[in-house]
Amino acid sequence: MADPNFSWIYIIIFLAIPLARIIPRILAKKGIGKNFSQPKPQNEFQSGFAENSMNVQEKSKMESSKPQSKNDLVLGALNKGSKSFESIQKNTGLNTQELDSVLEDLEKNGLLKVVHKQGLFGPKTELHPTDKGFKEYYS
Repeated sequence: MADPNFSWIYIIIFLAIPLARIIPRILAKKGIGKNFSQPKPQNEFQSGFAENSMNVQEKSKMESSKPQSKNDLVLGALNKGSKSFESIQKNTGLNTQELDSVLEDLEKNGLLKVVHKQGLFGPKTELHPTDKGFKEYYS
């Protein structure tokens, strides 16, 4: 008698399950998956409360915020965790030349530290605020 061949089970276990976890991460990184909009609350009391609380928060932000320079915008993005040029550019909305000149100024003033690392896919550059940059932003 011939033994049944169950080698396809190993393919499912060792290939399909890890791929099922990796593929959604890749799609989310590319921005392809899960672009669902949040539905508005149906209850009129909840929506009124949400609108009022947002108005109070926006007013307090407008009163406490001072006009920010480009240096302050970039320092804010750095202090909030952005480490790469692309993420800082996305968060601040500055074009490439403006952001490049701002980063050079911050590095000359000692508010920014550039770290070169060897990553899995080649070398990468990370930008970190120094203690002086942290104090400058929050003062």
